Amino acid sequence: MAVASDQTSSDATRTRGTALRASIPASAGPALGLALAALATLVWSGSFVTSRALHDSVPPVQHAFWRWVVALVVVAPLGARQAWRQRRVIHRNAGFVLLASLLGVTLYNTFVNEAGRTTPAATMGMIMAASPVLMALGERASGVRLGGRRVAGLLIACAGALLLVGAGAGFGPGAAWMTVATCCFAAYSALLRRKPAELGGAGFLFTTFLVGAVLLLPAQGVSLAVQGAFEPSYGTVLPLLYVGVASSAVAFLAWNKAIALVGAARAGVVYYLQPVCVSLLSWALLGEGTGWGQMLCMALIVGGVVLGAGDRRC
Repeated sequence: MAVASDQTSSDATRTRGTALRASIPASAGPALGLALAALATLVWSGSFVTSRALHDSVPPVQHAFWRWVVALVVVAPLGARQAWRQRRVIHRNAGFVLLASLLGVTLYNTFVNEAGRTTPAATMGMIMAASPVLMALGERASGVRLGGRRVAGLLIACAGALLLVGAGAGFGPGAAWMTVATCCFAAYSALLRRKPAELGGAGFLFTTFLVGAVLLLPAQGVSLAVQGAFEPSYGTVLPLLYVGVASSAVAFLAWNKAIALVGAARAGVVYYLQPVCVSLLSWALLGEGTGWGQMLCMALIVGGVVLGAGDRRC
């Protein structure tokens, strides 16, 4: 009886998904996907600045843990009930959910926060620029044809990112942490293409946030015992609210939907805008320098994004 009920629920979910896709014009789907990828990229750029700004006041693990607690509270009204309805689907795909939670929630942002202790925000964004290449390689390995225009845009944007790294500050000890974080995010983005259709967006997000926060609990306990709790203040709570609400709930919803609409490789080309956004935000908010060489590299990245994010058939 439970199997029949679960099958009925899955059929209903697929029917709603088909109706939703049919309601979106073919030309609007890619445009919406690219717009959502750009929104997520811009919002996430602020989280690099936040990681750097809190490097000496909030320990990295505590930063990550409270970020996901806030995100859970924000997503719960939309995702908790959906996750409960889909509990059998989640149970059947427990391995996928656990891996997505580990890569995208537990590890990625914790490593970013650790990198922020010693690495300027702009440099963090430059290292993160490697992730679109890894996303594209992941899609190509899965048999997805990228197209000449996509590859050309990817290479141009990649060249701009590499030149931007050369024009920026030298790598500090946090470069290794940031490199591992980049690999985690790229793997998470590639994994999203395999997300079962029965898993609704809000329910899936709530579940990964919950599982990721639970996986962080042991490290949170160690951090509290060794480093002590951070002091709540306007300068610590407000940035944590930003990363919990905007960089977690809003950005992850937008990014996951963008992947569903245009794929990881195409969204990854837009993601090349991140080092540009991070450099400008770190210059405006943290006073980190941005010279003419960096500005020219940013223009090259933007040009590559415009070229590579075009028609998938090219």
